[in-house]
Amino acid sequence: MLLTVVAFIVALGLLIAVHEYGHYRVAVACGVKVLKFSVGFGKPLLRWQPKGSPTEFVVGAFPLGGYVRMLDEREAPVQAHERHLAFNTQPLRSRAAIVAAGPAANLLLAILLYSLVNWSGVQEPRAVLASPVAGSVAQSAGLRGGELVERAALGADEMEPVRSFEDLRWLLTRGALEGVTVRLDVVPQTGASHREILLDMSRIDTREADAQLFRKIGILGPWTRPVLGEVMADGAAERAGLREGDLVLKLGATDVVDGQQLRELIRQSVRGSDALAQPWRVQRGGEVVTLDVLPDAKVEPSGTVGRIGAYVGAAPEFVTVEYGLFEGAWAGVVKTWDVSVLTLRMMGRMVIGEASIKNLSGPLTIADYAGRSASMGLTQYLIFLALISVSLGVLNLLPLPVLDGGHLMYYLWEGVTGRGVSDAWMERLQRAGVAVLLLMMSIALFNDVTRLFG
Repeated sequence: MLLTVVAFIVALGLLIAVHEYGHYRVAVACGVKVLKFSVGFGKPLLRWQPKGSPTEFVVGAFPLGGYVRMLDEREAPVQAHERHLAFNTQPLRSRAAIVAAGPAANLLLAILLYSLVNWSGVQEPRAVLASPVAGSVAQSAGLRGGELVERAALGADEMEPVRSFEDLRWLLTRGALEGVTVRLDVVPQTGASHREILLDMSRIDTREADAQLFRKIGILGPWTRPVLGEVMADGAAERAGLREGDLVLKLGATDVVDGQQLRELIRQSVRGSDALAQPWRVQRGGEVVTLDVLPDAKVEPSGTVGRIGAYVGAAPEFVTVEYGLFEGAWAGVVKTWDVSVLTLRMMGRMVIGEASIKNLSGPLTIADYAGRSASMGLTQYLIFLALISVSLGVLNLLPLPVLDGGHLMYYLWEGVTGRGVSDAWMERLQRAGVAVLLLMMSIALFNDVTRLFG
């Protein structure tokens, strides 16, 4: 719990500070007088003003936002000798640059974070496929498990190397959410020649990008040996006499070939709402033993499934994914662009009803992911920060009057017509923007509570 809180505060503080620093830095460069730079709201925890600087820097108690207050005639009277330092007196291009600098700073931070991950080298699972889920797109396409994915592409794009299973997972996510066919160049485990597999993602209902998405695709994880890991006390596995290290050879009448298939067979060990006992043949040391296993029946949103109370599947084979200086930086740019485009497409689909509003996430989900990623190590936390930084940058570019994108919309109107938006219209649009933003926040918070506590 403490790790989750600390990781959440650090993440929000850093991303907000970078966003506001973008506004601040460009404002100073454009000759605007900045009165206050604040990260967080509420009672100030820290405040200081560098010698010779007109700017007061503040850290507030609640790190849920921030602001840069500039000299502006619309907010308070400005002395004649300082009028040239006021924001509202600046040329249109300067005002637009200052407003756009916040989201731009978040996107640049994401590029830097992705680049750091690329340069540092990451241990990721090799792109060897586990057995596909029965009836899924992957099984229908002819995948059987054990295939090594060497290259892949979306639609008619040129095939590119797949460095790890995470590369493949990202490509599958994009293909599913965009409804585009994913082409895989695979080498079967038997050592046969290459063959191309086509995954028809248009068959998948992606209105909700939830945990069931990869089950619909049919590729849940990399290939692993069907070995049992830690056996939990008082679980079905312990009651049946299963032990850590047991290699499962057969479940019922079905030969077991990998960990993913074993997990699916366990899930399916139910009849209606009751668990179904089956004989398991396992290799333990130098001998083969048969045990009757009765899983626990657990109710999930998708229905009743079997659980045995043990970690199923050995660790997958890992590879080190590392990029050179320029290659890693370019990969960071491409990843930031891809995530930005995918975020905008999902938002657009939610607006027109092609995607569920359940995809909106709020502070509770972000805090949960912050804690989880931090517990997995620095690399995963940096990836989480990059993803949230992209989301913050893209969100602030939306044409809502209370956001940076809304102000850019005003400046576009001013650039086209030669006159600014009237005060009356500005007030109406601000009210509408606040209402839309509050609605979005309410939906996101409701989704958080439902997802985490429902």
